[in-house]
Amino acid sequence: MFFKPCFLALALTLAAPAFAQPAQPLPGEDCKAQEALLERDMDLARSRGQMLRRRELADALSALQATCKAPAAPQTREARIERLEQDIRLLRSELEQAEAQLRSLRNESH
Repeated sequence: MFFKPCFLALALTLAAPAFAQPAQPLPGEDCKAQEALLERDMDLARSRGQMLRRRELADALSALQATCKAPAAPQTREARIERLEQDIRLLRSELEQAEAQLRSLRNESH
């Protein structure tokens, strides 16, 4: 099976963070810097309508945060509920943006 070079480059780019993740917690400053970079990339992907890329970056951010934070007490039920509600609000916002872009594209063709 033959893949185009651009597809392979994209696949390697997306796979690289998975290989590069450290097994041990990172120092606090490194974590904050990497979190900031991922959040910036997420905002950029969202502004460009790249929802899949944004979701991948969000997953990478979650993995980074799990790696960086020290073992802590388990989250309370209320904290987990709040986190899920935040995720839902974010996803709904992204869905609304994607739907607006879709409507715009459909209106352009008519």
